[in-house]
Amino acid sequence: MAARRGSPALGAIGALLVPLALAGCGQGGNEVEYDVSPSPSAAVSEGGAASQSPSAATGSPGSAGSAGSEEATASAHPRVVGTVATGLEAPWGLAFLPDGDALVTERDSGRVLRISGPRHRVTEVGTVEEVAPQGESGLLGVAVSPDFTEDSRVFLYVTTAEDNRIVRATLRGDTLGDLEPILTGIPSDFIHDGGRILFGPDGFLYVSTGDANEAARAQDRDSLGGKILRITPDGEPAPGNPFGSPVWSWGHRNVQGLAFVGDQLWASEFGANEFDELNRIEAGANYGWPEVEGTGGAPEFVDPQATWATSEASPSGLAYAAGHLWMAALRGERLWRIPVEGERAGEPRSFLVGRYGRMRTIAVAPDGMLWLTTSNRDGRGTPTDGDDRILLVRP
Repeated sequence: MAARRGSPALGAIGALLVPLALAGCGQGGNEVEYDVSPSPSAAVSEGGAASQSPSAATGSPGSAGSAGSEEATASAHPRVVGTVATGLEAPWGLAFLPDGDALVTERDSGRVLRISGPRHRVTEVGTVEEVAPQGESGLLGVAVSPDFTEDSRVFLYVTTAEDNRIVRATLRGDTLGDLEPILTGIPSDFIHDGGRILFGPDGFLYVSTGDANEAARAQDRDSLGGKILRITPDGEPAPGNPFGSPVWSWGHRNVQGLAFVGDQLWASEFGANEFDELNRIEAGANYGWPEVEGTGGAPEFVDPQATWATSEASPSGLAYAAGHLWMAALRGERLWRIPVEGERAGEPRSFLVGRYGRMRTIAVAPDGMLWLTTSNRDGRGTPTDGDDRILLVRP
């Protein structure tokens, strides 16, 4: 697979952008400089839009020794304090490099962008030519090698005409090298493609997949669909996997967010008609889809830690900061904050309700701030907010 470089620069970039330069092919890339501009509502506490979900089903808080006890405490009301970038096209994946720069993938265009420096210059480092976007599929997650300073590798989750797959490439400066498939054959469809990838503290790559519109795949341990996978950087099943295959957990409909709290993995998941879910992931555990949606399944299934009505969530990205999980909501058009206490999730609370449209991905920057992407140009956005941007949020 090849990454095309030197393709046309970013399109309409909005009033917040300051054009800088359009460089040629090769190391220069295509650059547009973006101001970090205050959000129109940044001077107002974002807590004014907060609400608690009456349908959130949570476990009992854990005892003393919260997972967030050694981290900064979240403020009473998270605030949007600026805009990192605007004029984006369905941004999906977001990961930070060791130097503090960020990589962003665009689902439908297939572009990989690098956001650099204090003025957040945006450079297109490559375009994935093999991507075949339709519906929810396309160029999805991105992850940075834990050994990036030595190997310069980045990993991408890509929908092709044949499958979903994990590919890797080297990133040198502003140029993405050729793409090497390391895991192929993940089922694909126009919906339920999973797509989130994340390196764990153990150095292995965790991959969320969807059932690709065939629910039975989630209960088939021989299928890669409807699972969370755990693989080596070469694409092999990681040592210690429960079934000797890439499968780490199963019975998932469409996991869209992954986050670690210490060594513990958490996942956000799209429900079908009734309940979206937040799950605490254990090796070999079966999370019940399609036999059960939400709580109340048979003993062999693991109940979620929290559930939401699908109108409140359609949860996507997940991150952990300041003692809380932060979950971006698409249909719900809000940011959820969930305290983590011991091994349990506490009472969820929502913020920014309806202010910025659909929210796709959230990640913790090296300085502790949250970067939150919107998804209003994916065919389902709010008509009054058709722009896609990255918001800067103080937790």
